[in-house]
This record gives sequence, structure tokens and C-alpha cells, in this order.
Amino acid sequence: MIARLQTLERHEPLGDRVYATLREYLRAGRIATGQALQEAALAAQLGVSRTPVREALARLASDGLVMAEGRSFTLPALTVNDIEEIYALRFLLEPEALRLVAASKPERKRLAPIRKALEDMAAAHEAGDGVAFMDANYRFRDSWTAQVPNTRLVRAIQLYADHVRYLRAFTLDDAAVRALVLKGLKRLALAFAAGDGEAAAAAMRAHLGNAKQILLDKMRRS
Repeated sequence: MIARLQTLERHEPLGDRVYATLREYLRAGRIATGQALQEAALAAQLGVSRTPVREALARLASDGLVMAEGRSFTLPALTVNDIEEIYALRFLLEPEALRLVAASKPERKRLAPIRKALEDMAAAHEAGDGVAFMDANYRFRDSWTAQVPNTRLVRAIQLYADHVRYLRAFTLDDAAVRALVLKGLKRLALAFAAGDGEAAAAAMRAHLGNAKQILLDKMRRS
């Protein structure tokens, strides 16, 4: 008999890794609107062949996060109408998802990542660190969406949030914006802790309303 073999580690496909990397750059605002995204240049920077880059760009285009422009892709410039449509979908998806999670009365240990992200947001706000605040804000969202059992719903929530995240990246250096976001998410966390689904849904609707208005105000000033 041969010795018991260990299960081989299954690495994430290269195309998926390139896709995740580019999507993270987009959501963090590290790729400017109108900047050309070309296969060859991206492949050279990432140290990979052009094939996984081509696959990743096609997926991002399918998601609506980039658009084809000649032989390259660009980050689309969102209009006021785009913001209205994106938030109309977010208002349908996110409050209901939060209502279901909160109503399930999650155990205290399941709420720990949410509390930690909120604490980190508060610390970043006090330090005036918009980048750290945004990172903790992402972790807050990831923490509650991880508790949504419907994976298709989670993917839809993440997709439409990512459509505007690169714009949000340019608002969180404003202390007044950070304070408003933090206040809304504290309200949401309290609803979670109380297991109050209706209060959680209401808190998310208020949070989305504030976020939408902040983006619209920024676009009108630009």
C-alpha cells in the first residue's frame, strides 16, 4: 500500500486573480476615468501573458465596470442618470438583504467582524485617514454580506456597489462625509445587535440615501 496522500492545494486560476486585482484597483479609485487599459501594458505590469488579462477585461466589461474603446478599455464616466439607476437597484437589494440577516438574530461572535470594522472606521476618522476609513468601510460591507445565504444576491450587491466605489474613494477625505457615513453604519450595527430586521433595513435605506446625495453633489460641483 502507498502512504496516504495529502490533498493537493487548488490554486485560483490566473484569469480570476487578474480579474480580482483589476477590480480592486477600480474600486479603490486607482484607475482614472478615461485612462486606457490595454492588454499588453497590463500584462507587462502584472507579469502575466495577455490571455488572462484579455479574459479579465472581458469580464469587467460584462460587469459594466469598464467599456470597450477601440483596442483598449476605459473606466466609464458615470452620469447623474447612471447614479439614479444604480441606487434604484441598491435600494431594492441591500435593505432587504440586511433585514433578513438581522432578523436571523446572528450570534455575538458573528457580529465581531462588523464591530471591528466599525471601530477601525472610527479610529481612521479621528486620524483623518480617508484611505484607512475606506478600507474599513469595505470590510464592514464584506462582514455583513458574508452572512447573506443567497450568493446570487451577494454578487449583485457587490457589483452595483463597485460601480460607484471609485467615486466614493474621492469623497472620504472629507471629515463631514466620514462622520455621516460612520453615524449611519453605527445605527445599522445597533439594529444587527438587537436582531431588528426592520430597523436594519431602515438604517440601510437612510445610509444609501445619504451616499447617493453625496455623489450627486460631488458630480454637480465637478
